[in-house]
Amino acid sequence: MNKFHDIPVSFHQGCPVCGRLLAIRVTLLGKRVYCQHCGGRFIAADPSTAVPPSERVQERRVADLIQRAELALQQAADDTSSESSWVDFR
Repeated sequence: MNKFHDIPVSFHQGCPVCGRLLAIRVTLLGKRVYCQHCGGRFIAADPSTAVPPSERVQERRVADLIQRAELALQQAADDTSSESSWVDFR
């Protein structure tokens, strides 16, 4: 009995251009491949290990909010430092 009989040799991924389901060798994971049907190029990624698109969108939104918060804090710090430089000589 071969101990490697349960190790997958390929996985299936849909072409993002034409939608055709392709069998891709595991050795090509993370590499640029092309669809033999339409010629579309994409990165081979096993969908069972990929981050769902909804989570990627959420991660981008969180990153955007963090960036905007940091910018607002920096602007507030700049505003307070410029206010403290003004002296009222009445």
